[in-house]
Parts: sequence; structure tokens; C-alpha cells
Amino acid sequence: MPDIDLSGKAAIVTGGGRGMGRSMAVALVAAGASVTITAAREGVELEQTRTAIADKYGEDRILAVIADVTDETSCLKTRDATLERFNGLHLLVNNAARGHKFIHDANPGVPMDFWTADSAAWKMIVDTNVNGPFLMAKAVTPHFLAQNYGRIVNITVTEGSMQKGRNSPYGSSKAALESQTLMWSKDLAGTGKNVTCNSLSPGGATLTGMIYEDYGDRKLLAPDIMGPPIVWLASEASGSFNGERFIAKDWDPSLPPDDAAKGAIGQIALTPPPAVQQVTQR
Repeated sequence: MPDIDLSGKAAIVTGGGRGMGRSMAVALVAAGASVTITAAREGVELEQTRTAIADKYGEDRILAVIADVTDETSCLKTRDATLERFNGLHLLVNNAARGHKFIHDANPGVPMDFWTADSAAWKMIVDTNVNGPFLMAKAVTPHFLAQNYGRIVNITVTEGSMQKGRNSPYGSSKAALESQTLMWSKDLAGTGKNVTCNSLSPGGATLTGMIYEDYGDRKLLAPDIMGPPIVWLASEASGSFNGERFIAKDWDPSLPPDDAAKGAIGQIALTPPPAVQQVTQR
């Protein structure tokens, strides 16, 4: 996105070795930012992404860290490694997640009704998708507040994924993250600092390697659609948006970034109807 220059900014993208995480990391570096990408374990994908970015933009612009977002010590290590390497930190992208394929793998051939789910796989998904973003956000937010600048972006899913059958706990964990986004945005608004929390969803099933479903003729979204909105969300221009939900597939790259952003704002999945809001506010 030539209209946005992120030079001098540094970001952490969890789960940055593949899929949407890789696409967002590449887009951020291309816009001028320096980026730390993480994965929970050693793997060729993380190193391949690091190498590809380093070859094109330089070794000093990318850092790969093995870090488990469910472990608070790992989250703090990622923060500290980023600050040491890039002398700054301005954006957290909570992208690392576990999909419902782990439920499938634990009980292959068994319908994924909640009462048949493997308990260990269930807990792992919830721990990664709910506790992981909290621990990462907790690690970086004091730094954001101290410097009076920071952006937290939680990667979520469509309302359908939060509601359809045989999709728990993945869908319910993402609904929890949607709720956390709203709550954190209000906490941050109360600080009077230039620190925000928004969510970003691709807007549909995306080619990330997290799903096993047979989509037949249905075309999966390309993970690269996440690039333009994440660059804008990292920038100064997004400062007046807090607690919003952005849909990547609705981003029109032919428009100026600010106009594209307004067109990509989606309905907050957990916003109650006006009547309920009025009762709650009394």
C-alpha cells in the first residue's frame, strides 16, 4: 500500500509462519515496518517465511521467534526480543489459533458433536484462541500505554463460524475473542492514550491449512486479502477507530485507504439490539 508508510514501526504477528499470518507479515514489512513472527514450535514454515522476507527486505527487518502464546513467559520473551531487535513495538496481531481439525484428528471418523469431542483437544483450542491473545495483549499493552501509541488487532471469523453446528470450540473461542476485543477497547479508551483494539476477519473460509472441510466448488479466500487492512490498522490513520470489526474481503483496494477502511467496517457480532442496549444502560 504505497499510501501508507510504516517506517519506524515494529510489529508482532503471532502464528506468522503461514496463511494469514505470513500474508500480514509480508504486507507490514513491504509498507516499511519491522516484524517479529512467531510459531509455537520449530518448523520449516516459520523459517521459510523469515528467509523469504529477509531475502527481499533485509535481515534487519524480520525476526522469527519460537513462542507458545499460551505460556506467559513465552509472550514476555517475544515482547522483549522485539524491543531489543527493533528498538520499538507498536502493533500486536493476535493471529495464532488452533482450528477444529484438532478435534477431528483426535477422533477421526467421528462426527464433531460437542459431546464426542476429545477433552484435551478442546482445552488446547480454547487455551490458544482465548488465553493466548490475552497473554500477548497483557505483555505488550503497558509498553503501548507508556509510549502513548499502540494497536492491538485480534483476528476473528464470520458470525456463521461462531454459530454453526459441529464447530465448537473453535467458533465459540472466536466469539470469546470478539467479546474480548470490545471489552479491551473500552478499557483502553478509558486510559486517554492513543492505543486501540480492533478485530479483523477475512470474511469467510480462507486458505490457511487449518480446515479439512470439502468446499466443493466454493472458492476459499486468499490470505493476501488481509494485507491492506492490517497495514492501515497499524498506521496513525486508524487511531480514531476502536472496538470496530473490519472485514478484509470488503476492503476495496481501488479506494484511498481511509475510504476503504470505512467500507470494510462490519457489524459487531456481539452488539445487542438497541432495546437491549437501552435496558443495559439504565
